[in-house]
Amino acid sequence: MAEPVVVDTNVLFSALLRRSARFTEALLTSDRRFLINELVVVELFKHKEKIVRLSRLGDEDVVHLFYELLRELELFKEELVAPANRAKAAELCQDVDLIDAPHVAIALETGELLWTGDQKLKQGLRAKGFTRFFEPPR
Repeated sequence: MAEPVVVDTNVLFSALLRRSARFTEALLTSDRRFLINELVVVELFKHKEKIVRLSRLGDEDVVHLFYELLRELELFKEELVAPANRAKAAELCQDVDLIDAPHVAIALETGELLWTGDQKLKQGLRAKGFTRFFEPPR
């Protein structure tokens, strides 16, 4: 089985906006495990109306797609992340976007790759030595 991947919120947001998004394709065709944290579910729920508006899908369609995506994802409990990895993730994300620290913390904890579409985050993390990113096949 391929190495698991930690998925951040913006990748799932994109998947919900466009059914043909790279995430949906990778999820359905990969033997990888995809890990998310609780924050992803909260953030997507918080922005549900925006997703409905931008996707041009009906409310029920978005809920169904969200459900289908969540069935394929594995929830990694943030409480399982060691305090040292939480602190390191906060340090890495401090100058970029602290909201992404939980995703980075899980990647640090598990040693897995991080999948983000946020180029500013990638650039900021790379500048601080974090380079374990997942790049889906094109």
